[in-house]
Amino acid sequence: MDLKMIIRVAFRALVRNKMRAALTMLGIIIGVAAVIAMVSIGQGAQASVQAQIESIGTNLLFVSAGAQNVGGVRSGTGDSGTNTLTVEDLDAVKREVPSVSMVTPTVNSRTQLVSGNMNWNTQVQGVSEQYPDIRKWTVQNGSFFTDLDVRTAARVIVIGQTIADSLFPGADAVGQTLRVSNLPFKVVGVMARKGQDQQGRDQDDTAFAPYTTVQKKILGSPRLQVAYVSAISQDATYTAQQQITDLLRQRHKLSANEGNDFTVRNMTDIADAANQTNNTMTILLACIASVSLLVGGIGIMNIMLVSVTERTREIGIRMAIGARSSAVRSQFLIESIVLSLTGGFIGIVLGIVVSVAIPKLVGWPTLISSLAILGSVVFSAAVGIFFGYYPARKAAALDPIEALRYE
Repeated sequence: MDLKMIIRVAFRALVRNKMRAALTMLGIIIGVAAVIAMVSIGQGAQASVQAQIESIGTNLLFVSAGAQNVGGVRSGTGDSGTNTLTVEDLDAVKREVPSVSMVTPTVNSRTQLVSGNMNWNTQVQGVSEQYPDIRKWTVQNGSFFTDLDVRTAARVIVIGQTIADSLFPGADAVGQTLRVSNLPFKVVGVMARKGQDQQGRDQDDTAFAPYTTVQKKILGSPRLQVAYVSAISQDATYTAQQQITDLLRQRHKLSANEGNDFTVRNMTDIADAANQTNNTMTILLACIASVSLLVGGIGIMNIMLVSVTERTREIGIRMAIGARSSAVRSQFLIESIVLSLTGGFIGIVLGIVVSVAIPKLVGWPTLISSLAILGSVVFSAAVGIFFGYYPARKAAALDPIEALRYE
């Protein structure tokens, strides 16, 4: 009996018991669909975190005034009570650290913006002209302020979309004048819409002015809270972190036994930690879902053993008229593989449908993994072979005479 005939006979045997075959495949279908859906959820979460981190800026480091632990007293980074970060420090970083491409000081002030009879309470960030390039944030209308504006502490401001919609509804905000802390500022640009950050805060509800202007005319203080630093590449972020640390320790004349009076944080560390957590959760979810595949495989073995018992006389007749043991073994093994592969393909379709439906139903991001689909096909075939081999071997080992006598 050739392979083509064996496959035809195997399919005919399965079609004769449609309901039993369908119930047998159910475990494989659920298992494959669950694996694909769980991996898609994990991959989607990882992609979402990566996108949020990239929206903050690429190759990014934060340099903050104050240390996490100074003299045994724990303090927050960016602590306004510790004036340990200066513009001169950042100029030195830009000038002397070869792995750094751009630097912007940052100072923050929460204040009221007023335009005509409209007002809006928001955060005004004082930054340099390099801020949009560091944060990879484009200006939708108008332009960002210039280096000259920073050096002259000009009263110019760039606003986010939320502020533009609130203070200038239905009008072009560029060229308009608004009051910031009772001082007139000219709106020179409106930022492109950015959306929410990782903490759910509206990034478009922010205004930007030259940091010198915010220091002198809003805060009345030369303190710097945080600086954004962009490394020349993602691989260079760790080198830049160490070089910045060494330079600032030297400038602040800190001895070897003194802790840092500043903090340098690497966004790559945050991204790596988030990705590692997501990978762990994805593997855990996939392993839990794989239990269904194991249960499905046991179900296939059980049904194939029942099938061997039911068809003992049929097997005896085939062997009596010349069928070899290898042909009988191949027939039952192929039936098992067909069951698992058919269940696998149906499970793949179901898993893709569920993965597409999840964002619409519960709002979770998903990303369908081609590797998970390929792995499901391979695993389904492996389940069919592994759990089908013993029943097939048992069928092939039957004695023809005893099989013919079986009632």
